[in-house]
Amino acid sequence: MPNAPRTRAAALAAALLVSSLLAGCGDDDSGDEDLTAQELSWEDCPAPSQAQGGGNAPSPLPDGGEWQCATMKAPRDWADPKGDTIELALIRARASGAAGSRIGSLIFNFGGPGGSGVKSLPSFGEGYAKLRTRYDLVSFDPRGVGRSAPVRCANDQQLDAYFQQDATPDDTAERTELLDSTEEFNEACEKNSSGMLPHVRTTDAARDLDLMRQVLGDDKLHYFGISYGTELGGVYAHLFPRNVGRAVFDAVVDPTQNPEQSALAQAKGFQLALDNFAQDCVSKTEACPIGDTAQDVKDRIAKLLKDLDSKPIEGVFPRRLTQTAATNGIAQALYSRNFWEYLTQGLEQAYNGDGRILLLLSDSLNGRSENGEYSNLIAANVSINCADEKPRYTPAYVERKLPEFRAASDLFGEFIAWSMVDCIDWPVAGAADHPDVSAPGSAPILVVGNTGDPATPYEGARRMAEALGKGVGVELTYRGQGHGAYNSKNKCVQDAVDGYLLDAKVPAAGTVCS
Repeated sequence: MPNAPRTRAAALAAALLVSSLLAGCGDDDSGDEDLTAQELSWEDCPAPSQAQGGGNAPSPLPDGGEWQCATMKAPRDWADPKGDTIELALIRARASGAAGSRIGSLIFNFGGPGGSGVKSLPSFGEGYAKLRTRYDLVSFDPRGVGRSAPVRCANDQQLDAYFQQDATPDDTAERTELLDSTEEFNEACEKNSSGMLPHVRTTDAARDLDLMRQVLGDDKLHYFGISYGTELGGVYAHLFPRNVGRAVFDAVVDPTQNPEQSALAQAKGFQLALDNFAQDCVSKTEACPIGDTAQDVKDRIAKLLKDLDSKPIEGVFPRRLTQTAATNGIAQALYSRNFWEYLTQGLEQAYNGDGRILLLLSDSLNGRSENGEYSNLIAANVSINCADEKPRYTPAYVERKLPEFRAASDLFGEFIAWSMVDCIDWPVAGAADHPDVSAPGSAPILVVGNTGDPATPYEGARRMAEALGKGVGVELTYRGQGHGAYNSKNKCVQDAVDGYLLDAKVPAAGTVCS
């Protein structure tokens, strides 16, 4: 899944029963059990759980290949590897090529943090058919996510109520409500999931990856990380450089930035994507239904959001489209050029008092299904981010920074800036200002940056390649739109990625695909 924007959508008012305190944690003691020697029991996959996002069991692949699921034991606390264990959910599709051509397992992480890989991989599986000729395609729910000892914070009704709140406070009352809900959310997470909150850092997930590599029987980790998955992959390479096999990072997180710098970069990234969307709409042969010029398109969007701040419109009964939900929906549509037509339709309808499409787009970003159930995406997202990130930003600090964020984006700046208060009074200390991804001795890692990426701006790819180290990070540029490059189906990008993963052909550093 795409990297979740650092929006105020990550802080929720919540109160769950204390009985879920250790939900998902194993009570057994692994004792002297060698977890690297465990054998996985692969079976037909069940339908995704609510925490994974719900829906139907995955359908067979076009060639008849079946999806199989299993659980893998891992230490709950990697500082105590012989202590209690948790179960991590895995999914795979076996390699389809001729006997003897299989390289090993190719493990995917689709981002978030907080996205269920068990649900996501079948959605994209057909697009990885060529890679499957030589790899078992594998993904997983990282710890704290989906079926892997999920963090729990709020029920569906509480989330619906929260997402109606104002994420960009204009006065003291709105600011108080925003901060109170953040405090309530953080307290609820501690109350309901305190057994997992100290153990969901990216370094923990990276150690899980190395255990997974061994349990799957691979000498090296072959890996495809997307969005936050690139940060996870970089941390893995830092911890286990000699265990890296063939790895690709797509939609690359900038590992050199602290949370404030990352939030500011995202504001600029989403603004760039909005500029590109507006220009694309007015440049077509047919008339753009939402504006006469690119500036007119953006001005009308700004007016819509200003009006929604005081007067929400009809959405999906009984919920209404608020300023916060509309901004969230617009952000979701900017993740992929394929969504631009829905954004156009949604804006056109909203101008006529119908907010359904924008609200449904917002629901998608927040992990809300059509039946009103939420995945644990938001709870996992904030829990992992707050465990990883050391800085804690006060409301007063955010207010001082608002002019800088507004300058980066009139539309998204304040929305993203206020998300920086999410980790205030979080019960677990953050690990670092930014991740360490230096990986001397690692095999080459192909780092793919997209010039039009809103969520992980293009500059992050070069900084990731440099931070990995000389001879490790190999940068490839895609001049395109949307979040990520490989799934754009650009032939140049796919040929380069496939050539490396399948045949170990490293493209020349600085290669550009258009």
